[in-house]
Amino acid sequence: MEAGGGVGVGAGPNYNPRTVEEVFKDFKGRRAGLIKALTNDVEDFYRQCDPEKENLCLYGFPSEQWEVNLPAEEVPPELPEPALGINFARDGMQEKDWLSLVAVHSDAWLLSVAFYFGARFGFDKADRKRLFNMINEFPTIFEIVSGSVKKQSKEKSSVSNHSSNKSKSNSKGVKEVFTIHSLNLARKNDEEDDDEHGDTLCGACGDNYAADEFWICCDICEKWFHGKCVKITPARAEHIKQYKCPSCSNKRARS
Repeated sequence: MEAGGGVGVGAGPNYNPRTVEEVFKDFKGRRAGLIKALTNDVEDFYRQCDPEKENLCLYGFPSEQWEVNLPAEEVPPELPEPALGINFARDGMQEKDWLSLVAVHSDAWLLSVAFYFGARFGFDKADRKRLFNMINEFPTIFEIVSGSVKKQSKEKSSVSNHSSNKSKSNSKGVKEVFTIHSLNLARKNDEEDDDEHGDTLCGACGDNYAADEFWICCDICEKWFHGKCVKITPARAEHIKQYKCPSCSNKRARS
């Protein structure tokens, strides 16, 4: 695989969309590639996002192709970069939730690339508005992957005040996707008495519990681990709905 980033497969070395129509065409091609990765090619995409590999990104190209690869080496990169490290969260979440998380980040990346071109080539207020309106006619990748686009189409004929309820419903769905697995983390956050929990041992290193360290509990075997031992930070834990320790993840892979 070629290095990540760049302008894209089949785009040519001097590929730079300069008009609203060209930027929109670029957006549609990249979007089609990302949707393909998260739907028709999802098994291949899932396999390539190995948590044992380094930080990986999902790229979409104007040619409607996609690629999982390392981030661009150039600093700053030629184009805005997609979300880094999507592979690390793969085995710590339900597959549909993980795909939805990748979809949300892919939507943000598509917009950043489109408006990067707009800024680079001096789009004025009218051009930016027209570009956004053209993009906004399409459902987001998240809406397609989560299935909410189908629900929205059924609700289009509803009365106007129902649209606010729909908005609340959609935001609730996103919140559920990215909700931290609160039961286990809350249990650990509430453990304020060191003496009471001093006999809790890390399932990885065997050291005792300490109140000033971040810990996380496996939802399968219910063992506790130092975050640093299983490479989970508090920030990353906020995106994990169901945490599986490395041992339980390996058991699933073998089964």
